[in-house]
Amino acid sequence: MDKKALYNLSYGVFVLTTKSGDVVNGCITNTCMQVANSPTRVAIAVINTNYTCDLIKESGVFALSILDETCMFPTIQHFGFQSGRDVNKFENLQAPTDVNGIPYIGWQTCAVISCKVVSKEDLGSHTLFIAEVEDAKLLSDKAPLTYADYQSKVKPKPQAKQEDKKIVGWRCKICNYVYEGSELPADFSCPLCGHPAEDFEPIYEK
Repeated sequence: MDKKALYNLSYGVFVLTTKSGDVVNGCITNTCMQVANSPTRVAIAVINTNYTCDLIKESGVFALSILDETCMFPTIQHFGFQSGRDVNKFENLQAPTDVNGIPYIGWQTCAVISCKVVSKEDLGSHTLFIAEVEDAKLLSDKAPLTYADYQSKVKPKPQAKQEDKKIVGWRCKICNYVYEGSELPADFSCPLCGHPAEDFEPIYEK
């Protein structure tokens, strides 16, 4: 199977946030779609190893900030390249809150929707949450950021290879999983976080 064929599916880019007790956290996701309108319901898929996934299972509520075309890489990096188990992602942010008291991204965002989970299903690498929309706000008239635009315009281009050093492995830039070997298969997916080969960086011999 050529997994690159699946890259042609259209996706957005979102900051998914939740609150369980006094704990708040958020992560980046690209999987959300409206699945019904009476009542209005959406479906999101979240990587099972993400801390945000655990918190949504506990709280049953979440907010989805729909990032817009002005989004810059540091926003993606802050919410997507570190774990809420290690850092408080909202510690130094003055973020607005929704009807459920959940912080959301009030910048680089065209809309936010607030949801209550009505069902969930474990898909192996991800959990699929079906949720009813409790509130929705339009924050700007900017176009939403697509996953394709993120890949071509927002995500930094890889640095030039260190030609004088041998590649001994590949590290996932999302969760730090290490693949040992000089050649990373083009269709490889991280067994921990599910990200594709393009999110791996080479490890050079010392």
